[in-house]
Amino acid sequence: MDSPFTSESEDILFRPKITLQSKGKLLLIERPWIMGIMNITPDSFYSGSRFNSSPDLLLKVAEKMIREGADILDVGGYSSRPNAENVSESEELSRTIKGVEAIKNYFPDVLVSIDTFRSKIAVEAVNAGADFVNDISSGELDENMIPLVGKLSVPYISMHMKGNPETMQAQTDYKNVLLEIMNYFSKKMQFCNKAGIKDVIIDPGIGFAKTLKQNYWILRNLAYFKTIQAPILVGLSRKSLIYNSLKIKPEEALNGTTALHMAALLKGANILRVHDVKEAKETVNLYKELYP
Repeated sequence: MDSPFTSESEDILFRPKITLQSKGKLLLIERPWIMGIMNITPDSFYSGSRFNSSPDLLLKVAEKMIREGADILDVGGYSSRPNAENVSESEELSRTIKGVEAIKNYFPDVLVSIDTFRSKIAVEAVNAGADFVNDISSGELDENMIPLVGKLSVPYISMHMKGNPETMQAQTDYKNVLLEIMNYFSKKMQFCNKAGIKDVIIDPGIGFAKTLKQNYWILRNLAYFKTIQAPILVGLSRKSLIYNSLKIKPEEALNGTTALHMAALLKGANILRVHDVKEAKETVNLYKELYP
């Protein structure tokens, strides 16, 4: 069906350059970025992304992702899959901070984001070297998050979600999912700006408090969110919208992921958050051949 919110134009394909600032350093997104997922968790939904906090293993995974073309590494210690169990703050801190420190010590030039909804973890990680804060709750699960990030001088990734990982799949009732997400981000952008956050990246939260049909509707109309004038991050790698549609397992969902990554790029995505860096980088390279 047609949507009054669909906005298709060639400026999506021939996108302008985007600048971000992190700790006084100017960053340029002149073509889509690849964010590599580094889950220091035992229970992530995709088995290929689960690993422990062994420094040797962390550095091996980081080196591989950097070699394959990752622009930023996203370190997380709390699984946000549906019905995920709670992880204590001390456990999450133990999992992530050593990882951030190890990566920045061995690869000082690589950008690192900390994937957390807890302000204490965010502050500790940025102090340990992280360059971005990636918050699945946009401050909804920790009221101190946005005010504290405003003092850290790093970009903030704001994702749309209702509830928390344990409850979100029961909160998929929307009158108009696109309009509600748009209103959500409009308010978040104002709050972030007042807190002193200069650069906000938005993530519509595919797979978070959305049904399968809602996920595809958001992806189909991703260009609608360009009106917010913020870079768009899309995280759909090996998620349920792929493996449930194809009736396969997450381990078999690479081909479907690649197909939807190209769709996301064509709809205006600026950053792809991925498990498989090599294949995502190839997708970006082919996209650039189509639209140099």
